[in-house]
Amino acid sequence: MNLSEFQKYKENKVHTDDSFPYNTYLCSIPLDFPSVPHHWHEEAELIVIQKGSGIVHVNFNQYRVSAGSIIVVLPGHLHSIAEIPGMKMEYENILFRMDMLFSKSEDLCSRAFLTPILHGTLRVNDHIHPGLNYYDEFSSIIRHMDQLCEQRPYGYQLALKGSLFQLFFLLISNRQPRTLTASEEKTLQKLKFIIQYVHKHYQETIAIDQMAELCHYSSSHFMKFFREHMKTSFVHYLNDYRLTMAHRMLASSSDSILMIAEQCGFDNLSYFNRLFKRKYGITPKQLR
Repeated sequence: MNLSEFQKYKENKVHTDDSFPYNTYLCSIPLDFPSVPHHWHEEAELIVIQKGSGIVHVNFNQYRVSAGSIIVVLPGHLHSIAEIPGMKMEYENILFRMDMLFSKSEDLCSRAFLTPILHGTLRVNDHIHPGLNYYDEFSSIIRHMDQLCEQRPYGYQLALKGSLFQLFFLLISNRQPRTLTASEEKTLQKLKFIIQYVHKHYQETIAIDQMAELCHYSSSHFMKFFREHMKTSFVHYLNDYRLTMAHRMLASSSDSILMIAEQCGFDNLSYFNRLFKRKYGITPKQLR
């Protein structure tokens, strides 16, 4: 698999079917992959923790999650998943497009509830855990949705759509009063711009000065801004993302290690090998 094919798969992976935009799949950290870097997409996502523990970020919030926790990721929300060293985590991803809940002509449900959720003017809880008074009902609905997907009785799509409405009713009726401030929203959009740029150009040379100029910041302010909100340096994040892509390519292609290193933005093979072993505990050759 060459870089262009891999990039096409990564950027344009279809999570849902147009005729019924709802899908589920199971993942394991670190068996399937060590982490899921910060990203966002147009689908809504429910991350249902089945076993173990891990770390999930949603916008400016970090959650240490364990079996039973449910994370709600709305369209466009910045999120990532990481392992806790020495621990594993199995989770279910439920992805669906919000437009499956909208009617063609605007109605009260869309105008008063769903649209404000998408625009951020109606804030809902993104961490559903056993300490909440509506947790049992929320998790019961998800279990029912999973049973429907497994058994697929005739017309199950109607029941799935109804269950999604029930989930949003619980979220809305237990909504959070605070929304993002204008400053927080501006910061979030800036972070999304930076991360999107990295995801599109990670195979190229990306300098601090270059990123600072794109963000209309000085170099020192850019580095401070990124570290303050991402809790890591920009160089570390860039290298970590490049290593994530290299790990995936090493596992899915027959290209040489040198070629993959270069395709992922590393022009020095020994430096790439050193960073790779520091992150994964093995060399690229050992992974192969």
